[in-house]
Amino acid sequence: MGPAKEDFRQAMGRFATGVTVITTRLGEDLHGMTANAVTSLSLDPLLVLVCVDKTADTHDILAKAGVFAINILNKDQSEISDRFAKKEFDGAHGLEDLSHTFAVTGAPIIDGSLAYLDCRTVTEHHGGDHTIFIGEVLEAKELSDAEPLVFYRAKYGRFSA
Repeated sequence: MGPAKEDFRQAMGRFATGVTVITTRLGEDLHGMTANAVTSLSLDPLLVLVCVDKTADTHDILAKAGVFAINILNKDQSEISDRFAKKEFDGAHGLEDLSHTFAVTGAPIIDGSLAYLDCRTVTEHHGGDHTIFIGEVLEAKELSDAEPLVFYRAKYGRFSA
């Protein structure tokens, strides 16, 4: 028997992460979700991964769309992170009223992001209550030198180099 879920969450909360919003497009529908379970995977080929809760409304949309962008948020975008972190779908996960452009795959890029990675899903793996989406990076761009939005112990923070 392993640790309790709360002990696991508390321990993992000590691991500071950057904050991203994963965006995707399915037809004309634009969708996003906050994620910090994101990492680079390979340089040859260029691969990244993102872990998505199977009960999240974004999960099935992302699986069907086959493309996604990782938008790396800046220190002033905590409200955007909060908006896309909501579990319930009440229209908040749409991007219609949020300033954005589009990457090569058609996935939305949120204005003000520090950088983005535009990806085509190449495979999915099941990991407990999450799916690990692996994406081939088709475009990667740094957009700003602003400070990143950081998440630590269930709170936003700042990191400056």
